Amino acid sequence: MKKVGQRLSDERLKRGLALSDVSNATKIREKFLEFIEKSEYKKLPSAAYAKGFVGSYAKFLNIPEKEILVLFKREFDEEKELKVLPEGLAGKKDIPIHRSKIKQAAVLVVLIILALFAYIAFQYRYAVISPPLKISNPLEGAIVSSSTIIIEGKTDPNSTVFIDDESVSVKQDGAFKKEKTLFSGKTTIKISAVNRFGKQTTLERHIEVK
Repeated sequence: MKKVGQRLSDERLKRGLALSDVSNATKIREKFLEFIEKSEYKKLPSAAYAKGFVGSYAKFLNIPEKEILVLFKREFDEEKELKVLPEGLAGKKDIPIHRSKIKQAAVLVVLIILALFAYIAFQYRYAVISPPLKISNPLEGAIVSSSTIIIEGKTDPNSTVFIDDESVSVKQDGAFKKEKTLFSGKTTIKISAVNRFGKQTTLERHIEVK
């Protein structure tokens, strides 16, 4: 079955008319007539314009306007079903997707950079701050009856611990423990944690041995 545009074009040529002749008579621009003959209705200003132009064109050629419009409506509706988006927009469809991918990639790069900086900051945090040091035993001001005392606590695993200038081994979780013999009377125990950057934290415990 011939399309509406083809039927109008055939009738025009049969009558020996140029598009300019039809345009002058119907006041429809030549390029709009070309779109109609090629069934490129999406290039017309709107569906209402397309229907009006087709009706006027058919009327000028003495083709039953009602018949042509019925065929036009069927053809126009089928085209909309087959192609929801106009061809002009189809190419633009990928643009938002492309931009979205670029945006996602940029966000990913930023997150990776932030994670890298966070990792570096975590690894080198003790380059600017002193290592943590917590003494769980003995308590400050403790009074003990034994000359042997257990000194234990926790610090950064990468730090070195000194108890009264004597180094103590530190476990992987940062815990340390040392047994120390003291003389009777009041005494001061100095515990220090020194990291690889030379930052130091020192605590003292003042105790009394009975």
